[in-house]
Order: sequence, then C-alpha cells, then structure tokens
Amino acid sequence: MSKTEFIELTLGSHKIVHGYNEHNEEVIEDVEVENFSKKVVAISRIKSISEKYILSDYVDGRWIYWEYKEDFETVKNKLLKE
Repeated sequence: MSKTEFIELTLGSHKIVHGYNEHNEEVIEDVEVENFSKKVVAISRIKSISEKYILSDYVDGRWIYWEYKEDFETVKNKLLKE
C-alpha cells in the first residue's frame, strides 16, 4: 500500500445517492452520526471536494457526500501533494 494512494480524513454524517426513482429524482439516504471518525480513503475514490462535502464513489455506481472535519485548504493541499 503506497502512501500516495490513500489519505487520512476525519469524516462524519453523509448522504448516499442510490440512483434515481421512476420520476428521475435522486434517491438519497441521509446517515447522521454523533461524532466524526478517522478513515483512510483511497484517493482514486474522491471525485471532488467543497467547503462542506467530499464526494466519493462507492460500489454499484453509488455516490457518497461526506461531511469532514478538516478545513477545505488542508484537504486540498493534502490531495495536491499526493
């Protein structure tokens, strides 16, 4: 496992996009957690970051919007250095 393939993040509540219903509306599952927890995430799964969410892909074409504890600049700089 190469250091540059993964990033450590502190993630919390998240939204899982399961796809679309018959009216072409996103099917979203909101997962609320009490505390943030550290996770090691494959950089290849990260699709974008915003000031509030990290968007990552998941199995079966799902997407996950994670809330994260670090500030935007810290995460951006970690990703650009990797």
